[in-house]
Amino acid sequence: MSERSSPERTDGTVVTAVRAPAAPSPSTRRGSVLRAIAWAVLLLVLLSLPLYVGPGLLSAGQYVMVGAVGAIGLTLVIGQAGQLSLAHAFFLLVGGTSYAVLAGETEQAGSEYIVGLGLPPLLALVGAVAISALAGLAFAPVAGRLRGIYLGVASLALVFLGFYLGQALPMLTGGAASGRNPEPFALFGFSFSNEGYLAVLGVPFRQSERLWYLFLAFTVIAFVLARGAVRSRVGRAWRGVRDNEAAAAVMGVDVLRAKAGAFAVSAAYAGLAGVMVTLWLGLLKPDESEFGTYGLNTSIAFLAMAIIGGLGSIPGAVVGALIVYGTPQVLTLFADDLGLGDTLAGLSPTVISLYVYGLAVILVVLFEPGGLAAIGRRVAGFATRRFHPDRTAATEPRSAPPGEDRS
Repeated sequence: MSERSSPERTDGTVVTAVRAPAAPSPSTRRGSVLRAIAWAVLLLVLLSLPLYVGPGLLSAGQYVMVGAVGAIGLTLVIGQAGQLSLAHAFFLLVGGTSYAVLAGETEQAGSEYIVGLGLPPLLALVGAVAISALAGLAFAPVAGRLRGIYLGVASLALVFLGFYLGQALPMLTGGAASGRNPEPFALFGFSFSNEGYLAVLGVPFRQSERLWYLFLAFTVIAFVLARGAVRSRVGRAWRGVRDNEAAAAVMGVDVLRAKAGAFAVSAAYAGLAGVMVTLWLGLLKPDESEFGTYGLNTSIAFLAMAIIGGLGSIPGAVVGALIVYGTPQVLTLFADDLGLGDTLAGLSPTVISLYVYGLAVILVVLFEPGGLAAIGRRVAGFATRRFHPDRTAATEPRSAPPGEDRS
């Protein structure tokens, strides 16, 4: 923001001198260039992975990206807007079901009559995200009047509502017994399935490789949009509501609108994650208990991702997804190679992962409430002081407040 000096009067005219914004220092520009190079290298590595790793690891990575997209949405509503939500699993079911209905065909599958509209997959995807956002918006009247744990408990009711609707509407979901198969995603005639033959540098690209790139595109888009929202006027309004609703209202922020927008955006992210998990499984199947794919445990897992990564941190949410969703996948793939087959006898990778991220949540709450994002900022600050010892505290840029990433 520009700074103004004291006005001066010349021939009765008030003259105001406006100081131009200070140009970024060389060290700041160098840091920005290094961060851009690091992101480019990371993206290049992710793009080249299908050429070197097998379908098992690619499938694990796809599952992590499902968690990353959902966790980004949850950290926006909890960390940025300060609204506790435990309804993420419900919005996942809404997104997955919407895609299956919009893209699928009407058919008689066994004893179930399945409804489908037969829309193009891309249009069905956009429709599923929009329907999920509307479902989040429908919860806005409740979100606008409740806070804290009361809002969390109220949002938790949606998980049980989804559990009931999934079983009560088999014409949409296929029923809890068999479910329904979603239409494979296709874009401009290119199918992200095993259909057709495609090889790149001698490596056959089948469903695993194709879904990897599709999920990576979804994750990058979700990440960039979330960073843009956080740094925009919308993000500032969310943080204002989170910090002090009365003060935000005095400053002109429409508190109810900000809360409703945060829930709608978070639900849209969860809806996209729901479409991704449906494509990843190749099946939409509502839960037969409260602890299935769209159950209470899923909502808690997403909450753990946001807490471990640091509430409000977009990169932290991605790292949280890597820990929470990546741990069971790695254990499933490498338990025997790591010599843990006998040690883990009787314990499934899912159960072990619950212990792992449960312990991680406890450690974060006790020792670093800012999560891995805060640890990352400390490491970056230490590196800055280590390599720029002449930089004093007065010349260092102000550290980002909680929930406002600058990485």
